[in-house]
Amino acid sequence: MVRAHAPFPFQTLLIVAASASAGLCCYQIVRLLPLADASDLNRIILFNSVLPRAVVALLSGAALGLSGALLQQVLRNPIADPSTLGISAGAQLAMAVATLFAPSLMETARETIALSGGVTVMALLMFISWKHDLEPMTVVLGGMVISLIAVALSSTLVLANGEYMMSLLIWGSGSLAQQGWEPSQALATALAVSIAASMLLLRPLGIIGLDEGSVRSLGVSLLPIRLTILGIAVWLAATVTSYVGVVGFIGLAAPALARICGVRTQRGIILVAPLIGAAILWLADGIVQLLAGGSAEMVPTGAATGLLGGPVLLYLLRRLRLSTRPPTASIPASPRRLNRPLRGLAAIALVAASLVTLALFIGRGPEGWNFAVGSLFVDLLPFRAPRIVAAFAAGGMLAAAGTILQRMTGNPMAGPEVLGVSAGAGVGLAAVLFTLSDHTMSTRFAGAAIGVLIVMTGLLAIAGRQAENTDRLLLGGLAAGALCNAIVNAVMITGDIRAFQLLAWISGSTNEVGWPEALMALTVALVLLPLVPLTIRWLDILPLGAVSARSLGMPLRSSRAVLILIAAGLTAAASLVVGPLSFIGLIAPHMARLLGFSRAHHQLAAAILIGAGLMTGSDWLCRVVAFPYQLPLGLFAALVGGPYFVWLLHRRA
Repeated sequence: MVRAHAPFPFQTLLIVAASASAGLCCYQIVRLLPLADASDLNRIILFNSVLPRAVVALLSGAALGLSGALLQQVLRNPIADPSTLGISAGAQLAMAVATLFAPSLMETARETIALSGGVTVMALLMFISWKHDLEPMTVVLGGMVISLIAVALSSTLVLANGEYMMSLLIWGSGSLAQQGWEPSQALATALAVSIAASMLLLRPLGIIGLDEGSVRSLGVSLLPIRLTILGIAVWLAATVTSYVGVVGFIGLAAPALARICGVRTQRGIILVAPLIGAAILWLADGIVQLLAGGSAEMVPTGAATGLLGGPVLLYLLRRLRLSTRPPTASIPASPRRLNRPLRGLAAIALVAASLVTLALFIGRGPEGWNFAVGSLFVDLLPFRAPRIVAAFAAGGMLAAAGTILQRMTGNPMAGPEVLGVSAGAGVGLAAVLFTLSDHTMSTRFAGAAIGVLIVMTGLLAIAGRQAENTDRLLLGGLAAGALCNAIVNAVMITGDIRAFQLLAWISGSTNEVGWPEALMALTVALVLLPLVPLTIRWLDILPLGAVSARSLGMPLRSSRAVLILIAAGLTAAASLVVGPLSFIGLIAPHMARLLGFSRAHHQLAAAILIGAGLMTGSDWLCRVVAFPYQLPLGLFAALVGGPYFVWLLHRRA
């Protein structure tokens, strides 16, 4: 659990936070009160918008604080909350699907729809981590990866339906704007019932905090207790999501602040965490209204809390006790080793070439499947060739970057997408789009590369300090990714054409890829990929650990710096084409290892070919699966890579 330093009176914290938030939120009330008698419109705004918004902020913050406290206790995980576990993202995705395909249900059963999404995510997490005794690492990694996939799916629905769904993106980011008291009544009911149920479950909550041996000696069955408490926590989070969207990290920060302030008993945390959560969200909403002024209705408060979540999670990582498990602390040995790896590489190259040929010549048209030859091939070539070249190059670059990261960190679950490195490209891209009026492909690539480099450097600094347990690197990467995604989401709420460009980037759409993008990706690949074989000796030694590398005379700092620069360039160029969430950088090195390519140079070559082939095949499927519509490439690849990562977590010994 979280270990506190010297206790700080939590009453003082609550008084300060509540006073500040009350002052900021009452600013609107004080401004409108003198006019309440002069205008019916002002009276309506005051009593049907301003006051309900303040009450919803308090109730939502309290509900999320209680949900986080329950999740952290039942899972024995101090960084569990509805956002890190993907519960809120699952609820939002369910509501986005319902809005598009069954809008009438949103009028009558929005809470049920949101609850179904949250319960589905929670059930999947239980399936992944139950045999590992709900190990914190497995639960949080699985939840955050599921959250990434759900966010990508939601973004794709918005992208596919244009302005009709753009308002859902703004609302889904945590908008507290209100037009009545109905949400307040529903949230108050859910919160009151949940607090009463939690107080009745204080004794079981205390039992859950004991070790497994003590629980078995008492003859208590934990399954019904855990399911009941998880049900309450998921219900609270889904209810908040159904009315105000995703408000991240309140459930993470409120219980942590309660413990830091000296609260130790379960009763105290259950009572204090909701109060702190209410104060935090009320304060954040007051700041948003104060800074946004007249456009406060369009600024979701959830984006502001999301910007705070990444740093809070990074801070709490230092206090998280993780068990050391060999499968995540070192790269597992290949199940078999090829006697003739060159023949294997030739076979993989042949498959990759076959996929390129398939994508070039075979497709679907108005009259069904066709084999493009002659004039038809010439007509289709300008549309197919650039995206095939871009997908092939991006797949190879992501695979090479993933191989570098896995060997450099000694962690088989490392990858550009999982570590948040690809999300750093989004921050750099957003900075270029919103600061330069005349941006080119080279400036976009430079911005993305700088963003990737900053994130990667910070993560490897964490890895250097946490060499004894590289699981912290993964959690740090996911925290950095959450922060970067929050920044991108905050930028996207402007709703202009640049926001749609970022949406297209998130989903990895290659529909508009032309020769400039394809040539950029191909050029970077041809420049950087030949440099990777020059580092093969480093890649062979680094998985052995820093001590072994130094004993073998390896220049550890300079070698890591070179590898960081190469991986950053590869990731930035690939992410500009296929978005931040393809998981090819995670999958390809594993597939190469499972096929028997154990040496670094063989695994690298095989991973590049596998990644290029997978991305090319995915691009072809994007064109033909839902013809005449085209699916986003990055999302389609993520739907393959995300489940693979979840399966890999489930298999951890």
